[in-house]
Amino acid sequence: MKLSEFIVPEAIVPALQATERDGVLRELVASLADAGALPQDSIDEVLAAIVKREQNGSTGFGKGVAVPHVKHPKVKKMAGTIGRSEAGIDFAALDHQPVYSVVLLLSPENQPQQHLQAMNIIFSNLQKDMFRRFLRQSTTRPAIQELLDEADQGK
Repeated sequence: MKLSEFIVPEAIVPALQATERDGVLRELVASLADAGALPQDSIDEVLAAIVKREQNGSTGFGKGVAVPHVKHPKVKKMAGTIGRSEAGIDFAALDHQPVYSVVLLLSPENQPQQHLQAMNIIFSNLQKDMFRRFLRQSTTRPAIQELLDEADQGK
């Protein structure tokens, strides 16, 4: 599986406007809906499920990155997006540091295997210092897309 199979390029947000976790999550879910990856009328429901997931344990795993994710019945096809924050967001990350890059993954409830594969590819890339650094420095949608393409090619 490759990032390009589930990251929706039109939904990438290179400059998040929100400054707190729930606002960032809303911005990213709305961006996926605006790109046609999620029905507009399911934004609030999906957002509530993601926030509930965050309350059970932060998806901010450290090193300036968070990977909020949820399996939800309103999601018909796995979709993801990436948001960048210049200032950093308090995501209650494991290392207590701000989060600058957020990778959101929404999956259908009936595809747990694909969800795990997607999470695996996200984490394997986010473990790489260079990938995280370039993601944090990429200030435009095309620059982020180029980084994802290079990651898919194993560069």
